[in-house]
Amino acid sequence: MVRDNRSMNVLRRLPLLFTLLSAAGSSYAAGIHIGVVAPQNGNFAMLGAEITAGANFEIQAQKDTATVVDEPCTEDGGRAAAEALIAAKAQIAIGFLCTETLEGALPRLKDAGIPAITVSVRSRILMEDALKNGWPLFRLAPVDGAEAAMAISTILKNWAAEPMALIDDGTIHGRELVGAIRNALEEKGLKPVFTDTYRPGQEQQIALVRRLKKAGATRVFVGGDRSDVAVIARDARSENIPLTVMGGDAMRAADQPVPLLEGVQAIALPDFTGLPAAQPTVQAMRAGGIEPDGYMLPAAAAAQIASQSAESAKAENKPIADKLVGTTFQTAIGPITFGQNHELTENFYRRQEWRGNAFVPMTTPSN
Repeated sequence: MVRDNRSMNVLRRLPLLFTLLSAAGSSYAAGIHIGVVAPQNGNFAMLGAEITAGANFEIQAQKDTATVVDEPCTEDGGRAAAEALIAAKAQIAIGFLCTETLEGALPRLKDAGIPAITVSVRSRILMEDALKNGWPLFRLAPVDGAEAAMAISTILKNWAAEPMALIDDGTIHGRELVGAIRNALEEKGLKPVFTDTYRPGQEQQIALVRRLKKAGATRVFVGGDRSDVAVIARDARSENIPLTVMGGDAMRAADQPVPLLEGVQAIALPDFTGLPAAQPTVQAMRAGGIEPDGYMLPAAAAAQIASQSAESAKAENKPIADKLVGTTFQTAIGPITFGQNHELTENFYRRQEWRGNAFVPMTTPSN
């Protein structure tokens, strides 16, 4: 999730968030008992507050009950979290910001029959280990590679007939993202007219955009930060070079120091607060003085999935993990289905375009 000026907003809201958190152990007449695992202290406390507040907001609305467990993001902490969930008789657990927590917790959760839904961890290796060992892990976050997959699909659909370039900033993520895209495109017979690794964090990129022009590129995918993409787009315009610029999910960051130009594109996760399915939860949270950004809506969705799956499992006398596979759940971030691989069946990434002061979904295949 994006950590720009929202950090200060979350800080200002912490008293209200922790009012929600303090109600987590309250009892209701009926319902499912859900474990919520999220950092309560340290560097990730604000993210933990978002997860716990979003989950507990929905848990209270569903008249379920919750046990909130601290997540120190270590394997030992994961084992301790699992023991706390077992002691509390949680039926299912959600949250899990860190890979280390799941590595420590999942073996014990398997023994106890407690499925875990992570709203954050994207490690492909962890899920491979979970499937191999029968650990009950389900992922509400996109898997590693989903960003590249959507970029590949978008480029093949919209740019296949155009002279296209691929550039990256030399970081591990930028290099791997662009490398995955390039390999997939070349397998389909689409070869970029220009590839390069640029030097990031520069005040201007005129030499780069001139090289793009010389190569004949009219489209470029940039594996780099939003600030670099903004500079590249600005310099292309100042040089009168017609260039459609697209970045990745790193584009969801503060619009500074150089503002993005209208029409710059991104393969990025959507703003969940704008989704039609989110509106009842968004309005309810705002009515309670909570701005539902960050992990709040995904955590609320995880709580809805936890409740629906547990109720269905109880009615059919089946393990909850069985009901999590192949069932479509109606949630605050839209319909969610986990496949046999315990991953989302839908890719959340979308092709978006900068308009005004926000990215908006692109509904037409132009450019």
